[in-house]
Amino acid sequence: QVQLVESGGGLVQPGGSLRLSCAASGSISSSNVMGWYRQAPGKERELVAHITHGGNTNYADSVKGRFTISRDYAKNTVNLQMNSLKPEDTAVYSCNVVFYYGTYWGQGTQVTVSS
Repeated sequence: QVQLVESGGGLVQPGGSLRLSCAASGSISSSNVMGWYRQAPGKERELVAHITHGGNTNYADSVKGRFTISRDYAKNTVNLQMNSLKPEDTAVYSCNVVFYYGTYWGQGTQVTVSS
């Protein structure tokens, strides 16, 4: 049993900041990779950032220098700090956790960047 719940989405003006959080529960260990993805209307889901068990991170080129992913291993929480937001960042943001047999997803949180 694994459950992921995202929070922190909302409406923000271009250039603003927002912090997303993903709370995980169930049989998750520090060895599992966790990450953030996003999907805009009519678009395919795309990678935003991943963080490995060792704390190594990967970012989409479009968010490098603006977004930061972090993880609290004791609480099984992964966060995404988003700065210098652009209208093209508007999407539903979902977190996930990766197992050898597959991936679990949260339901997502809406982020809207608009003036």
